Amino acid sequence: MKRMLLIPAIALGVMTASAQAIEQPSFFNNFSVGVNGGVTTPTYGHAFFKSMRPTVGITVDKMVTPSFGVGVESLFGINTSSFNNIAHSSTAFDDSYVGLFGKLDLFNLFGGYQCEVRPFTIELKGGAGWGHYFINKANGHDFNYIGTKAGLNFRFNTSDHFSVNIEPSMLFNLSGRDFGQSLPGYAKRSARFNITAGVAYRFGDGFQCVRPYDQAEVDALNAEINALRGAVADATVMTAAAEANAAELAAQLQACQNRKPDVKVVKEVSNTLQSVRYVFFRIGSSTITADQQPNVEMIAAYLNNHPGSKVIIKGYASKDGNYEFNVKLAQKRADAVKDALMKRYKISAKRIVAEGQGIGEMFSEESWNRVSICTLEDAE
Repeated sequence: MKRMLLIPAIALGVMTASAQAIEQPSFFNNFSVGVNGGVTTPTYGHAFFKSMRPTVGITVDKMVTPSFGVGVESLFGINTSSFNNIAHSSTAFDDSYVGLFGKLDLFNLFGGYQCEVRPFTIELKGGAGWGHYFINKANGHDFNYIGTKAGLNFRFNTSDHFSVNIEPSMLFNLSGRDFGQSLPGYAKRSARFNITAGVAYRFGDGFQCVRPYDQAEVDALNAEINALRGAVADATVMTAAAEANAAELAAQLQACQNRKPDVKVVKEVSNTLQSVRYVFFRIGSSTITADQQPNVEMIAAYLNNHPGSKVIIKGYASKDGNYEFNVKLAQKRADAVKDALMKRYKISAKRIVAEGQGIGEMFSEESWNRVSICTLEDAE
């Protein structure tokens, strides 16, 4: 029995470690129901295979932590032949065992729980219970015994809920007698070897991993949440103010749209002529022709009417002909207008600037580039 007590002792430590990172499910979660079938045979005084007979059983267990579980199980040896040189019983079974057990998932115990069902694991099982032999009345009476059972369970998890189990185990008769014989405690003379295989179904979603939080982290998160709530409150106030301002602007806009327009007609009268006058010339000539005289006269009239004004004359030539000739011709055309203003209209030379600009490219019409451009400027 001392050996069997090791499993609960180890399990208590495992439960404490697992509780730190595993969320404990409800009571009815993690229950499993399984059916098993296999063979059983005595380990002493009989032919191992000759005395072997079928056995069936049912198992109900619950995982308390990912590494530790408890349950109840049963085994029934099927009546197929005589056993121990005694005629078989008149019932369907030769013997039975019903007991409680604890189990340890060795992979989760030593490898840690992975927050998911492992494809394969090994469980260490141990427990104690009540055994019974069914005896033919011709050979005596049925008798009971106290038994302990220990073994391994090789569990193949085919899904989150279904598993296939292969379980070798030893069942010890601790009552001290077997068919009238005196038996030692834990020894092969008082033991039976069992090996079974079966399927089991687990109810519930299993164990869920949770992230442990310390109080300092929780306090920091609460402080952040409160700060965000304050920011939301401030944003709400600002939004309300912006909406009020928008409503006021909308009212002002509506008032402006409904107001009748106040139209004022303003007439600007200016007697000041600020413009450019053009004096055009024939090809290769710097002589002012009669048709261009009115333009010169308009310039002279403005200068006479505005004593503080002046005129800037810029002479141009077209691309036709020799380049050096055209440069000189451009200057002659500016001087021709200047001379006309001075000699005919008595305009002071100080009020006239005449400059030759060479080849003109102001106009796309080439003949228009044979021109003197006169710009009138008033005194500042």
